[in-house]
Amino acid sequence: MHKPIADRKEFYQVLTRNIRIRILLVSIIPMMLTLGILCWRFHLAYSEKISAHIGELVLKHTQNIDTFLKEKLGNIRYLSRQLSVTEPEMAQQFLTSQLSELKDEYGDVFTDLGLVDSEGIQVAYEGPFRLVNADYSEATWFLKAIDSPYYISDVFAGLRGHPHFILAVKLSAQGRTYILRSTINFTTFNSLVENVQIGRTGTAFIVNAQGQLQTHPRPRSGTIEIVPSFIADPTIFKDKQSLILKHENDQGNTYLYALALFKTVDWRMVFRQDTGDALRNMWKAEVLTLIIFLLGCTAIVSVSFTLSKNLVKRIAMTDQKNEAMNQQVVESGKLATIGELAAGIAHEINNPVAIMVEEAGWMSDLLEEETGMTPDNRSEFHRAIEQIATQGRRCKDITHKLLSFARKSDATEADIDINDTIREIVELTAQMARYNNVTISTRLAPDLPFIRFSPSELQQVILNLTNNAIDAMGKDGGTVEIITDINTQDNNMIEIKVDDNGPGIPAQYLDRVFDPFFTTKAVGKGTGLGLSICYGIIQKMGGTIEVESHMGQGTCFLIRLPLNARKTANPSTSNNTSNNL
Repeated sequence: MHKPIADRKEFYQVLTRNIRIRILLVSIIPMMLTLGILCWRFHLAYSEKISAHIGELVLKHTQNIDTFLKEKLGNIRYLSRQLSVTEPEMAQQFLTSQLSELKDEYGDVFTDLGLVDSEGIQVAYEGPFRLVNADYSEATWFLKAIDSPYYISDVFAGLRGHPHFILAVKLSAQGRTYILRSTINFTTFNSLVENVQIGRTGTAFIVNAQGQLQTHPRPRSGTIEIVPSFIADPTIFKDKQSLILKHENDQGNTYLYALALFKTVDWRMVFRQDTGDALRNMWKAEVLTLIIFLLGCTAIVSVSFTLSKNLVKRIAMTDQKNEAMNQQVVESGKLATIGELAAGIAHEINNPVAIMVEEAGWMSDLLEEETGMTPDNRSEFHRAIEQIATQGRRCKDITHKLLSFARKSDATEADIDINDTIREIVELTAQMARYNNVTISTRLAPDLPFIRFSPSELQQVILNLTNNAIDAMGKDGGTVEIITDINTQDNNMIEIKVDDNGPGIPAQYLDRVFDPFFTTKAVGKGTGLGLSICYGIIQKMGGTIEVESHMGQGTCFLIRLPLNARKTANPSTSNNTSNNL
């Protein structure tokens, strides 16, 4: 059993919440999954792209520096093959002239040249320092260079006291072994590495096999903690020439490392960049995507709240209309039942009443032939018989209305002009209206379409409403206005208004005026069936009838009939008229 509309507040609240939840689930979850998958795929693709870019950059610079070292070592090896005399004076002249040529060719790349004998004593030297007869017999680079055809040392301070490294080539001259060495300008060499910078934190540097710095890293990049221990691990490269690693230091900072091995010397090119700095653009894109996602979620939530509220509101309105229609159906069923009952009663009592009226007439005829009665008794008999006949005719009128209420009247439909029907009613009621000082006026819409309706039933409806208005105003008189129009806003319904300025109907009676046998007239003056009959006829035709009344201001009955026009009335037959009767 359905609850009344007023008791469904909780139901509508639950329905609103369920609709809202479903909209949110259906809208946001797929969007979250799509966004998560796209962000994950984008993160992987962008990270791979950044890693590949850094790896390629480091490998390219490693090859460039490798080529630089190989070229400079080739220069020294070439000079070693040209050096045929080892006497100090001759060797000094050779070194002076060759260093001059090297500087002319390469600028300030070569700092000096020196010739060291097998005992580690530098027998000839050309350069900015006083290193003739310098003893390198205990120097690490000398010990390694004397055992190899050529050697590139690590960066060290040495006798000159500032960082440098040496290219050394072993040669044989005049039956003895010598080392031709040259110092590479550290500043020039360091500039080849320090220019490799990406972002705010990206820096490149070179370390030897023990992980010791061979160049100066970017300022403020931290020279101590910049070289993690895993860089010196010889197993990390395995068979690879380069690799990309991510490492988190003791402070919790994560860095991206790109490593590459040199071919000419046992050094390693290292590039380090903060992960957040390397992936900054990706984070920006993801943050922007997240903001758009949140805005989208906000819009969805707003729509879900608004849509569910409006949807449930429409459902509630539809329920109210359905309930009103159900009440009308119940009312119609009640009227139909009462109508059937009234028809049965009317049929049963109509004939006896007719016989009673006929017998009263027969008794009146017999009374005329009767003799010996006193005049008073004869007069009393005549009065009684006349009363029987009068009440019998009243009973007959009541049964006739009961039959009309039960739809026993002529309901044959035809195409009728409502305006013509109203004019006929106005003419019929003219005498009665004039007797009660009532003015009936009409305001009829032109070009009103014909409708399919029972002419007698429509006449009965208009006549009942007009007579009720005249009766309500009594001997005080007043005005009754009948208006016809087409309401294009209400599904093209034809409207008929019967409006009077009578005393009005009390508010407590408005809900009962269409109930059968309900009347506000004095006892014996009304049957209470007129408006019920009107209600039944209008309902049967698919229309509605409403009443609006205010005490002391009048009453207005509004009839709405569905427009099923099949042709348009002749304009000449319809116009705004005012009939004062």
